[in-house]
Amino acid sequence: MPLHVYQRGNNRADCFFSELDRRFYLKCLASAALARGCAIHAYVLMTNHVHLLVTPKETGAVGAMMQDVGRRYVRVINGIHRRTGSLWEGRFKASLIDSENYLLTCHRYIELNPVRAGMVRHAAEYPWSSHAYYGSVRDARTNIPIIEHPEYQRLGRSADERRAAFRALSAEPLDQRVIDEIRAAINTDSAIGSEAFMQYAEERLGRSVRVPKRGRPTKLVTEKLL
Repeated sequence: MPLHVYQRGNNRADCFFSELDRRFYLKCLASAALARGCAIHAYVLMTNHVHLLVTPKETGAVGAMMQDVGRRYVRVINGIHRRTGSLWEGRFKASLIDSENYLLTCHRYIELNPVRAGMVRHAAEYPWSSHAYYGSVRDARTNIPIIEHPEYQRLGRSADERRAAFRALSAEPLDQRVIDEIRAAINTDSAIGSEAFMQYAEERLGRSVRVPKRGRPTKLVTEKLL
């Protein structure tokens, strides 16, 4: 199952301090994803947090990948910037994604983060996301190997058709209700999808995968798959 993965800096502090830091993070991510059998479909590196869209080949792969990245990145960055202590705010968060109904929506949510933050006017203007690959009018180099998800491949029969269709999708702003749903799911380690998908995920995991109601303790519904 694809997962929307989110990790932010400790106390919301910066986790990237230069262009070289971002390049090194992506190098760590590419290496760990390959070693752990994780397909990276989309990503964005913000100043103090990271979003990934990833599909693991087996249980435990995403958790192992994030641990690999964290250990390597933090050790080097702390040394370069003469800092100590934790860089990340605890454990990363992850949300199960209904591929058929929500994968491309979540993909757009990730790449449009810099636009919503007011950093750029268009996703194509931001260099630290996967949009350079998907939004380009021709083959574009990215800082990390991108694996196209089957839902994206269904957008067209050729690379040009797919990119044109995805550019059209990305030009449309996401509805605020959808943004709120995605945020609620990722912040509570819940799933997002159709009712049929939610029921399927609950049967597989043996627990609720829905966003907890207020007053209920949060359960890590994805922990069996991470």
